Amino acid sequence: MEPLTKRSIQLLKTLYEKGKSTNTYTLRIKQDELATQLGVSRQALNIHLRKLKTHGYIRTGRGFIDVTEKGIKGLGITTTPAFILIKVSPLKRIHVYEKLRELQVSRAFRVAGEIDSVIIVEHEKLDEVLKKLYNIDGIEDTHSYVTIEVIK
Repeated sequence: MEPLTKRSIQLLKTLYEKGKSTNTYTLRIKQDELATQLGVSRQALNIHLRKLKTHGYIRTGRGFIDVTEKGIKGLGITTTPAFILIKVSPLKRIHVYEKLRELQVSRAFRVAGEIDSVIIVEHEKLDEVLKKLYNIDGIEDTHSYVTIEVIK
């Protein structure tokens, strides 16, 4: 990887500090391939993508489509996550982490401290994920927290 110049670092830092953290879902796919998957022509797909982009639901670029936070909300999905803190039996860690990788969650982390793992999930999926966690041998305890507001 090429080292960043002083000016590049300054620019990157400014973008980071002045930017707003948002939730996006990125799909890396060629539009021809997406059109085929949807069973529509490339031209029809472009019409729909242009409309979604104009309304701010997506961003597109070479080889990717981002569903924006506005697009996520348009689907009726909230962008306030829930956090699940998990305590794991030391003898079952490998098994538990393998099972956690299979879950449909935003992110899952192995952490050090009083707990062993943190899962970030859309709060609409919290009950579903908790039910799956209760069936994983080796999970000793969970604590769930639902966000109510973004502070920063």
